[in-house]
Amino acid sequence: MNKVIRIGTRESQLAVWQANLIKNLLKEKNIASELIYIKSEGDIDLITPLYEMGVQGVFTRSLDAALLNNRIDIAVHSMKDVPTQLPEGIIQSAVLPRASYKDILVYKDGWLKLNAEMEDASIPFTIATSSIRRKAQWLNRYPHHTIENLRGNVNTRLQKTNDSNWNGAIFAAAGLERINLRPKNSINLEWMLPAPAQGAIMVVCRKDDKLCFDACHDLNDSHTAICTKIERDFLRTLLGGCSTPISALAIIENDQIIFSGNICSVDGKYKVEVNKTFALTEADNAGTTAATEVLQNGGQAIVNAIKNV
Repeated sequence: MNKVIRIGTRESQLAVWQANLIKNLLKEKNIASELIYIKSEGDIDLITPLYEMGVQGVFTRSLDAALLNNRIDIAVHSMKDVPTQLPEGIIQSAVLPRASYKDILVYKDGWLKLNAEMEDASIPFTIATSSIRRKAQWLNRYPHHTIENLRGNVNTRLQKTNDSNWNGAIFAAAGLERINLRPKNSINLEWMLPAPAQGAIMVVCRKDDKLCFDACHDLNDSHTAICTKIERDFLRTLLGGCSTPISALAIIENDQIIFSGNICSVDGKYKVEVNKTFALTEADNAGTTAATEVLQNGGQAIVNAIKNV
């Protein structure tokens, strides 16, 4: 392949790390590539909470436009940021093996002390996040806590957390671990379900670009692709957007799919969850089936309330 593939990426340290990962994987296949930097709306406005920005595609629209305008040949995304419906003319060419899907709490004081105080409604406790999903799950568990908005790339958010008087802030483990920034004063939030496709990297290209599709599709991890599709089907069936308090996780074990998902009200007061096991042969409909069960068991009322906000 003589063509030099133009890889579109945002300018954040994490986005560039992910784009360079693709570049190096292509190099191993003797395919030349270069990085093209594109600013996204989510990188420009660092003040407005994501859930007030109409966040669906806020980190991907600029790259999509560059791809469709032939300024780049492929785009590399954190898959959880990608809308469940790709723009016309753009297709998924690869999903890389998933890193950690977990959310973590970066805390400001001794963990044993904080852990005891978190349950005490008489003690003020403040956590920061820009994610409506994390906010809703946290308030469902700790309704007496205060949530502050935290925007910016991971470096900026870590610095803001360090400089603030908050008790802690929530981050995706994969983002910090990929660029070796996970602090020692952090713990996995084992109880918190992740965003659909959290921890996975997606590569997209133009639908008519068979050369780039084939070059990148060789990097595809089938199990990660199956699991993230199920999670995104669950999201799409419930509400359709990534700016919603919807969580999902699919794991393949012994030719079975272990699925957990939930939807919370924005204020965290209500939660409907589902836990199901599917045969691997049922993967195509697993996400939709699980979401339908949630809707029938009270989730539809939460969806209606979110739509009317």
